[in-house]
Amino acid sequence: MMLARTKVVAGLTASIAAGTIALGAGLVSAQASAPTPALGTRPAVARAEPPVFTATLNKSYETFDANQAVAVDKNYFYVIDNRKITKHDRSTGKPLLQFVSDSSGPIIHMDSGVVVNGKLYAAHSNYDESPMESSIEVFDTKTMRHIGTHSFGIFRGSLTWLDRHDGAWWAGFANYDQVPDGETEPYGETYNTQVVKMDDHFEVVESWTIPKTILDRFKPMSNSGGSWGPDGRLWLTGHDLGEAYVMNAPSAGAELEWVATVKLPNVEGQGIAWDRSSNKPTFWAIKRSTSQALSFNAPYRSISDPHTANWQVFGPGEFQQ
Repeated sequence: MMLARTKVVAGLTASIAAGTIALGAGLVSAQASAPTPALGTRPAVARAEPPVFTATLNKSYETFDANQAVAVDKNYFYVIDNRKITKHDRSTGKPLLQFVSDSSGPIIHMDSGVVVNGKLYAAHSNYDESPMESSIEVFDTKTMRHIGTHSFGIFRGSLTWLDRHDGAWWAGFANYDQVPDGETEPYGETYNTQVVKMDDHFEVVESWTIPKTILDRFKPMSNSGGSWGPDGRLWLTGHDLGEAYVMNAPSAGAELEWVATVKLPNVEGQGIAWDRSSNKPTFWAIKRSTSQALSFNAPYRSISDPHTANWQVFGPGEFQQ
């Protein structure tokens, strides 16, 4: 699914330049007040919050149920609501087919989706009921019929997004500071939100946290969207803000590295999708207040990895005590 310039990210341990590590929760690499580092190392350099870019609107489509997310393939886009998915023609925007779940059925809250090999995989949960339950619901994109399911049961939170990248599945399990109606406790607490890598059987093999500075922007909600870009980086969105956070896997630790922020005009958070089907990838999102699906040209080629380090190696006579 990756195109030109896609970095090879093996097992979500990105091949970051030697010395580069994940930014801390404060997003500034600490510079040690120590003697000159040993030969072959470089001193740590303080880094401010990552740079900000802006995506350019390419095209907007009027829909009637773009409430949660959009998924996309070469010829169609699919707007997602809690219990509905509507397939649209990309050239005209015309709605073609629609899946609708009965209000009493098992499908309650679809959050986002991704198209892989002619199948649409939708992230689904019982939000905002407790305890949290999640599943993946699978649809045939030709007929829009429901053809499969995978249940996580009670798991790490509410499944909000799913993507396929580098031979594995990736997903976001959201938790919230929001207190549901009739409850007295937060719905899992936003800081417990996780990004996971899964094998072909949807078994988790690794997981990461999102920097708290980003999660603070999401509060009281959480991470709603995620999609791997043509740059080999993971793009994340929250529930409300019109911006995407571009992430790398860390070379050490359990927190994703925040590389850049991309402003998304007219977007109000929610699920996203990179269209990687051509040599001109486009970034897709929705504006839920007007029920629009939006296609952007995102400046992924302008984003570079930080070259900072907060570690050093010392020789005899330089050891810190």
